[in-house]
Amino acid sequence: MAAKNKKGAGGDGTKLIVSNRRARFDYHLDDTFEAGLVLQGTEVKTLRGGKGSLAEAWVKVDRDGEAWLMQAHIPEYEYGNRNNHDPVRPRKLLLHRRELERLRHAVETKGVTLVPTRLYFRDGRAKLEFAVGRGKNVADKRQTAAKRDAQREIERALKQRR
Repeated sequence: MAAKNKKGAGGDGTKLIVSNRRARFDYHLDDTFEAGLVLQGTEVKTLRGGKGSLAEAWVKVDRDGEAWLMQAHIPEYEYGNRNNHDPVRPRKLLLHRRELERLRHAVETKGVTLVPTRLYFRDGRAKLEFAVGRGKNVADKRQTAAKRDAQREIERALKQRR
Protein backbone atom coordinates (compact mmCIF):
# COMPACT_ATOMS: atom_id res chain seq x y z
CA MET A 1 0.00 0.00 0.00
CA ALA A 2 1.41 3.39 -1.00
CA ALA A 3 1.95 6.09 1.60
CA LYS A 4 0.38 9.49 1.17
CA ASN A 5 2.57 11.92 -0.71
CA LYS A 6 3.22 14.86 1.61
CA LYS A 7 5.89 16.31 -0.61
CA GLY A 8 5.84 20.00 -1.43
CA ALA A 9 6.63 21.92 -4.58
CA GLY A 10 10.08 20.37 -4.95
CA GLY A 11 8.71 16.86 -5.47
CA ASP A 12 11.56 15.35 -3.44
CA GLY A 13 10.25 16.08 0.06
CA THR A 14 11.13 19.80 0.02
CA LYS A 15 8.87 22.72 0.83
CA LEU A 16 10.26 26.12 -0.14
CA ILE A 17 9.85 28.79 2.53
CA VAL A 18 11.71 31.74 1.04
CA SER A 19 14.21 32.34 -1.74
CA ASN A 20 16.64 35.19 -2.28
CA ARG A 21 15.90 36.15 -5.87
CA ARG A 22 18.14 39.20 -5.67
CA ALA A 23 21.24 37.07 -5.04
CA ARG A 24 21.62 36.02 -8.69
CA PHE A 25 21.38 39.63 -9.78
CA ASP A 26 23.92 40.98 -7.29
CA TYR A 27 26.48 38.12 -7.26
CA HIS A 28 28.25 35.65 -9.52
CA LEU A 29 27.37 32.42 -7.68
CA ASP A 30 29.76 29.44 -7.76
CA ASP A 31 29.62 26.46 -5.38
CA THR A 32 26.40 25.81 -3.48
CA PHE A 33 26.12 24.21 -0.06
CA GLU A 34 23.23 22.87 2.00
CA ALA A 35 23.24 23.29 5.77
CA GLY A 36 20.89 22.48 8.59
CA LEU A 37 19.77 25.25 10.94
CA VAL A 38 19.64 25.34 14.73
CA LEU A 39 16.27 26.99 15.44
CA GLN A 40 14.02 27.67 18.40
CA GLY A 41 10.45 26.35 18.48
CA THR A 42 8.77 29.66 17.68
CA GLU A 43 11.11 30.15 14.71
CA VAL A 44 10.07 26.80 13.26
CA LYS A 45 6.38 27.67 13.68
CA THR A 46 6.88 30.99 11.91
CA LEU A 47 8.79 29.34 9.04
CA ARG A 48 6.08 26.69 8.65
CA GLY A 49 3.71 29.62 8.12
CA GLY A 50 5.89 30.72 5.18
CA LYS A 51 7.25 33.88 6.77
CA GLY A 52 10.87 34.98 6.69
CA SER A 53 13.35 37.00 4.66
CA LEU A 54 16.88 36.46 3.35
CA ALA A 55 17.16 39.94 1.78
CA GLU A 56 19.86 41.26 4.13
CA ALA A 57 21.26 37.87 5.17
CA TRP A 58 24.80 36.54 4.84
CA VAL A 59 26.80 33.60 6.17
CA LYS A 60 29.81 34.01 8.47
CA VAL A 61 32.49 31.43 9.28
CA ASP A 62 34.18 32.31 12.58
CA ARG A 63 37.62 31.42 13.94
CA ASP A 64 36.23 28.51 15.95
CA GLY A 65 35.22 26.79 12.72
CA GLU A 66 31.48 27.38 13.09
CA ALA A 67 29.17 28.81 10.43
CA TRP A 68 26.44 31.31 11.30
CA LEU A 69 23.50 32.76 9.39
CA MET A 70 23.54 36.50 10.10
CA GLN A 71 20.81 39.13 9.64
CA ALA A 72 18.15 36.69 8.37
CA HIS A 73 14.76 38.00 9.47
CA ILE A 74 12.31 35.46 10.90
CA PRO A 75 9.41 37.43 12.41
CA GLU A 76 8.19 36.70 15.92
CA TYR A 77 5.53 34.01 16.18
CA GLU A 78 2.24 35.89 16.43
CA TYR A 79 0.78 33.46 18.99
CA GLY A 80 3.98 33.29 21.01
CA ASN A 81 4.42 34.54 24.55
CA ARG A 82 7.26 36.31 26.32
CA ASN A 83 9.61 33.45 25.35
CA ASN A 84 9.40 34.47 21.68
CA HIS A 85 12.66 34.67 19.69
CA ASP A 86 14.66 37.68 18.50
CA PRO A 87 13.80 38.16 14.78
CA VAL A 88 17.39 38.80 13.56
CA ARG A 89 19.48 36.73 15.96
CA PRO A 90 22.50 34.79 14.57
CA ARG A 91 21.56 31.18 13.79
CA LYS A 92 24.08 28.36 13.81
CA LEU A 93 24.50 26.30 10.63
CA LEU A 94 25.20 22.58 10.74
CA LEU A 95 27.90 21.51 8.28
CA HIS A 96 30.56 18.81 8.04
CA ARG A 97 34.08 19.75 9.09
CA ARG A 98 35.45 19.42 5.53
CA GLU A 99 32.77 21.76 4.22
CA LEU A 100 33.60 24.28 6.94
CA GLU A 101 37.29 24.17 6.00
CA ARG A 102 36.45 24.71 2.31
CA LEU A 103 34.21 27.64 3.21
CA ARG A 104 36.78 29.23 5.47
CA HIS A 105 39.41 29.09 2.72
CA ALA A 106 36.92 30.48 0.18
CA VAL A 107 36.00 33.42 2.42
CA GLU A 108 39.66 34.31 2.94
CA THR A 109 39.82 35.08 -0.79
CA LYS A 110 39.32 38.77 -1.42
CA GLY A 111 35.89 39.80 -2.72
CA VAL A 112 34.15 36.52 -1.91
CA THR A 113 31.13 36.21 0.35
CA LEU A 114 28.67 33.48 1.32
CA VAL A 115 25.20 34.36 0.03
CA PRO A 116 22.02 32.57 1.24
CA THR A 117 19.83 31.62 -1.74
CA ARG A 118 16.99 29.46 -0.38
CA LEU A 119 15.42 28.46 2.94
CA TYR A 120 13.27 25.33 2.87
CA PHE A 121 12.10 22.26 4.73
CA ARG A 122 13.41 18.87 3.58
CA ASP A 123 11.79 15.86 5.24
CA GLY A 124 10.61 18.08 8.11
CA ARG A 125 14.01 19.67 8.80
CA ALA A 126 14.84 23.31 8.08
CA LYS A 127 17.67 23.66 5.54
CA LEU A 128 19.53 26.63 4.11
CA GLU A 129 21.08 26.64 0.65
CA PHE A 130 23.86 29.17 0.20
CA ALA A 131 26.50 29.82 -2.41
CA VAL A 132 29.99 31.23 -2.66
CA GLY A 133 29.46 34.54 -4.44
CA ARG A 134 31.60 37.27 -5.93
CA GLY A 135 29.94 40.70 -6.16
CA LYS A 136 28.94 42.06 -9.55
CA ASN A 137 29.71 45.59 -10.59
CA VAL A 138 27.21 47.91 -12.32
CA ALA A 139 28.26 46.85 -15.84
CA ASP A 140 27.74 43.18 -15.01
CA LYS A 141 24.27 43.95 -13.64
CA ARG A 142 23.38 45.82 -16.83
CA GLN A 143 24.60 42.90 -18.91
CA THR A 144 22.47 40.47 -16.87
CA ALA A 145 19.41 42.67 -17.34
CA ALA A 146 20.08 42.95 -21.09
CA LYS A 147 20.38 39.15 -21.44
CA ARG A 148 17.12 38.69 -19.54
CA ASP A 149 15.31 41.23 -21.77
CA ALA A 150 16.70 39.66 -24.94
CA GLN A 151 15.55 36.22 -23.81
CA ARG A 152 12.10 37.62 -23.09
CA GLU A 153 11.93 39.12 -26.61
CA ILE A 154 12.95 35.78 -28.15
CA GLU A 155 10.23 34.00 -26.17
CA ARG A 156 7.62 36.55 -27.35
CA ALA A 157 8.67 36.17 -30.99
CA LEU A 158 8.49 32.36 -30.77
CA LYS A 159 5.08 32.53 -29.12
CA GLN A 160 3.71 34.82 -31.88
CA ARG A 161 5.10 32.53 -34.54
CA ARG A 162 3.30 29.47 -33.16
